[in-house]
Amino acid sequence: MWEVHSSDKIRIKDIAERSGVSVGTVDRVLHNRPNVSGKARAKVEAILKEINYQPNMYASALAYNRKYTFCCLLPGHDRNAYWTNVEKGLRQCILNRGDFHLSLITEYYDQFEGSSFASAAERIWDKKPDGVVIVPQNFDVTQTFCRRLQEQDIPFVFLDSNVPEIEPLAFFGQDSLKSGYFAGRIFMMQAGGHARRILLMKLMSKGRVASRQEEYREVGFREYMTTYYPDCEVVELSLQLDGEDGYESRIRAFLDEHPDIRHCITFCSRAYILGEYFQHNSLKDFHLFGYDMVGRNVECLKQGTIDFLIAQHPWKQGYNSVKALFNHIVLKKAVQQCNYMPLELLTAENYIYYTADEK
Repeated sequence: MWEVHSSDKIRIKDIAERSGVSVGTVDRVLHNRPNVSGKARAKVEAILKEINYQPNMYASALAYNRKYTFCCLLPGHDRNAYWTNVEKGLRQCILNRGDFHLSLITEYYDQFEGSSFASAAERIWDKKPDGVVIVPQNFDVTQTFCRRLQEQDIPFVFLDSNVPEIEPLAFFGQDSLKSGYFAGRIFMMQAGGHARRILLMKLMSKGRVASRQEEYREVGFREYMTTYYPDCEVVELSLQLDGEDGYESRIRAFLDEHPDIRHCITFCSRAYILGEYFQHNSLKDFHLFGYDMVGRNVECLKQGTIDFLIAQHPWKQGYNSVKALFNHIVLKKAVQQCNYMPLELLTAENYIYYTADEK
């Protein structure tokens, strides 16, 4: 009986002697290389099982000295947008693994154009990626790209929005339906049962909102409202994404038309559009609920023109997406498939603690 303790250093030479094969044969079995007979492989694997051999994949990967290219397919954005923090997380994960030869290439697409996603996806093929992080667009173009990745055995991770039927390696983001339902609960706790009408602000382009996340949040929200406040009317204010110069006049006209509305909600990351309007016009009796810790939202939160924000850890989403690819591809580790971000409710009093672990 060969006893092995956790403190023992198991050498390939020891395994070879125990198996009755050469050191080279053991090395080929450990690294799943060819040119090993079935009989020899069975001998080595039997010994590995007997001693509960756990390879040091980190050291093996370093010794292998291979270069890896990860790509990311991300919505185009300005530097103050939600996606900026996602990118910071992506890059930090690469930097933290500086001992490995990792590179990250990001391609951007227009969230409202399926053809833009397809073009960006085609550019990724030219980079010969080992793994891809994807923020899905519509189902068809996302599935087309992912099926091609699967045919080439290239793993991919979904970020922000999940499409489970496409079967990614992993997903990092919030449960959008529960997020919207939770938002409805907190929103109406503040509004109270006396609110007969509320404002739902949407940013639209080409007749739809920017992401599946926003769509599903609204579904969850309306489910809550239908269940508990069926008589409360949800009145929509739709603003064009590229029409910021006209926002103030549209908001003013809407509020003039609905003078009884005091409670407002949006499921996009630009609650500040309303918050800044309230601030600039000294409107103190409005309450606003939104999403995401982008800079202008934070300023409104501090000034009191946004009451609540639901945060979804974009930095962690980016970081953990790359980490999942690294663990799977480089370290050969198992990866958890569905990874929901917490539903964190932020106010002027607690927001400063939110990013403390993302430095």
